[in-house]
Amino acid sequence: MLTIINGTNKKPTASNKLMELFNKYKDELQGTLFIGYPIIGTSKGLHSFDATFVSERHGLIIFDVQETRLLDKNFKSNQDDSFNKMEAKLKSYDDLNKGRELMVNIIPITYAPFINDVNHKDDFDEIYPLCDDSNLIGFIKSLRSSYEPIYHKHLLSVLHSISNIRKNKNSRDINNDKSRGARLQELEQSIANLDNSQAEAVLQMANGVQRIRGLAGSGKTIVLALKVAYIHVQHPDWKIAVTFHTRSLKNQFKRLINTFVFEHAHAEPDWSKIHIIHSWGSHSSSGIYYKFCVEHQLPTIYDFQSARNKFGFNNAFSGACDLALREYKAKGKKFKTYDVIVVDESQDFSPSFLNICYEMLDNNKKLIYAYDELQNLNSQSLPSPEEIFGNDESGNPRVVIRNSEYQKNDIILEKCYRNSKPVLTAAHALGFGIYREPSTTLKTGIVQIFENNNLWIEVGYEVTGGELLEGKSVVLERNDETSPTFLVENFDIDDLIVFKTFEENTAQATWIANEIIKNIREDELRADDIIVINPNPFTTKKNIGLIRKILYENQINSHLTGDDISQDNFFNEEEDSITFTGVFRAKGNEAGMVYVINAEECYGSNSESNSNIATNRNRLFTAITRSKAWVRVTGIGENMDKLNNEFEEVKSRNFKLSFVYPTVEQKEKIKTINRDVSEQEQKIIDSASNILNEFISGVQSKKLFLDDLPPEILEALKREISKP
Repeated sequence: MLTIINGTNKKPTASNKLMELFNKYKDELQGTLFIGYPIIGTSKGLHSFDATFVSERHGLIIFDVQETRLLDKNFKSNQDDSFNKMEAKLKSYDDLNKGRELMVNIIPITYAPFINDVNHKDDFDEIYPLCDDSNLIGFIKSLRSSYEPIYHKHLLSVLHSISNIRKNKNSRDINNDKSRGARLQELEQSIANLDNSQAEAVLQMANGVQRIRGLAGSGKTIVLALKVAYIHVQHPDWKIAVTFHTRSLKNQFKRLINTFVFEHAHAEPDWSKIHIIHSWGSHSSSGIYYKFCVEHQLPTIYDFQSARNKFGFNNAFSGACDLALREYKAKGKKFKTYDVIVVDESQDFSPSFLNICYEMLDNNKKLIYAYDELQNLNSQSLPSPEEIFGNDESGNPRVVIRNSEYQKNDIILEKCYRNSKPVLTAAHALGFGIYREPSTTLKTGIVQIFENNNLWIEVGYEVTGGELLEGKSVVLERNDETSPTFLVENFDIDDLIVFKTFEENTAQATWIANEIIKNIREDELRADDIIVINPNPFTTKKNIGLIRKILYENQINSHLTGDDISQDNFFNEEEDSITFTGVFRAKGNEAGMVYVINAEECYGSNSESNSNIATNRNRLFTAITRSKAWVRVTGIGENMDKLNNEFEEVKSRNFKLSFVYPTVEQKEKIKTINRDVSEQEQKIIDSASNILNEFISGVQSKKLFLDDLPPEILEALKREISKP
């Protein structure tokens, strides 16, 4: 299989010819053709390769691309220079060498498609090959790589700049090759390379707006960090912003970008050109929203508390952004702040925030936004670009995303590299309520579902039974392509996910603490391999106290993110420490072992109505999908037993989603009944419910009568109750 990934170089015309030629022979060539990649740092500065072809069959081919009609007489020295720089790069990696010998064969080729006298077969020099369209493919097919498959895998890791990511982590001390630590190390080493979709997302510098979609665990954050590094190295004068919702992502982005830029350029990034900046911000900590308001001298700037008071808790940020855009348009003055803005976690933002980012760019509008279609599991996906960015003065959409053969403005990352099939499918089953007890009102237990049924297919599920249509039975399953098998190899399925019910909190806390102690002292897991998540952010500090106390008594350190350490950090980088967190700060982070405590709070609603049940299920889904190996879901009482029953159901079906897809009418009712409501709205609902309960009790006891109600209220009630 041939993959062509179009990056950026200074020879677009000849590079397009090279891509067209490779595409013509795509059934005969195997490997990946990169345009404008890699870029490596040398003693004389950066060296950018015009193109490279990486093939297990043919070896590593590096191209000197000639754009002119006159042959550069120095093409042989150009080949020597490229060869020596690539060899020096690869020789520095132990995994690519055996003794003193580099185990990868490097073949330099000059490709000159516009020169008439290139093809002299009689004097063709295999040491300094000079090719055009007539002989290039034949020459490549004659080449045979001399290295073993394992070296091809290491080569890809080096070229993708992934090889040093995990070297920044603390080393593992493995004494038992069957321990959890050993299995986790094998798993991490298996995820050594970018797949083709990820590589495309990194290297493609699309014209205008680009969106990148993928599940949790599909590598979005690493892809975005690599992309920022690549853009920065290619265009060191550009000002780039990286923004996000979860503050604990800040230092993760900084570490990754620093690693990747150093891999490319052997130098630190110029941090005056790269701003890793939170979405909101304040006078003490800059953010995109705050910067936008200040630079355009808008009359109203909100912090969280004032925005919450004005727009309500759930709409605080979106309300502030909406007003900022209206005030900005009224002023009519525009300032270019950045050349590129990269937005992670876009599913957590309203369209108004993305529009603020759009307005902070110059006319090239290089906005890259990434999001997870399934992160919130709500019925509405992020709106289309046409809806988000609206129309111009002529009534035409300001943003239309289209893909061409070599230009991708819309990239989907289908593979999930964090969660195994059992973990991800179980998380979706619980998040959607696929196997929840049916309610009498809805005739289904499902608490939320997509309006666009095809989203299931786009994010890596396939229909293995029934039909993906409203009112029809369907079976959905992840395959080996979208959930790679190595994520479950050498793992006991029954050990990957464990649900456990306790009668009271002390028993739960004691069990979790003892399990963590065992993880550290016997399982050879590191402290940063473990996360404890409390899904309800308002009860986290209270609920984790006893667990932390037991760990402290056993000389094991722990910390609460955003409380004991900086809000910009998630793991404690200063010392070995178990991470405790609420669910929101956990987003964007991962660990080998995840404990989800007090999960019973996610079964249903926190009130007598069904409002906010979808939010609670989303929290459970997010918590479970932080795990790249094992999950322990614990809770107390009857609701935890019910969650356990749902898990046992998906497990008994071999981790498939088998259900009757809700009808259009059911979808509307699900959306209404299980919708998010504000604290004030919930008080009104609870108060009305109490009043109605008292009235009905009075009618049943014959102390009150329906005729006691004013006629207009009685008629209104009858009309509402009789509605379908």
